Amino acid sequence: MNVAKETRPAIRKPTAPKGASCQPHPIDQHVGAQVRLRRRMLGVSQEKLADQLGLTFQQVQKYERGHNRVSASKLFQIAQALETDVAHFFRGIGTSSDSPAAKGERGAFSEFLAAPEGLELVQSWSKVPAKARRKILGLVRVLAGGEE
Repeated sequence: MNVAKETRPAIRKPTAPKGASCQPHPIDQHVGAQVRLRRRMLGVSQEKLADQLGLTFQQVQKYERGHNRVSASKLFQIAQALETDVAHFFRGIGTSSDSPAAKGERGAFSEFLAAPEGLELVQSWSKVPAKARRKILGLVRVLAGGEE
């Protein structure tokens, strides 16, 4: 018995336009960094947030890194889970009138706060006596290769 096989056209993935980058969009990265910062400020783990949203913690990681875009409905759920408003995640995105230096400073500050030690350092800093803070700052300058 000879059974004819059904032939289907090959399904191709859409290709990115010429010159398009596979890098995450800067706004997706910014929103993700703000989600991570807010989550960490509240002491919420990725696992706990993921459970509240019905996601895996890996998906939360992808959102926080900007690798996956967050849909409007999911961003709304994230805002509710993290007890803030959706606009919170877009704060700090400048307008075209911002200077490159100002954008760089905000980016460096956000990057610092997003680092695992950054938020803890900021939260602990006010507990350090002023004299010790000046000495610590001098030490950090030396370690960073700057002048004391």
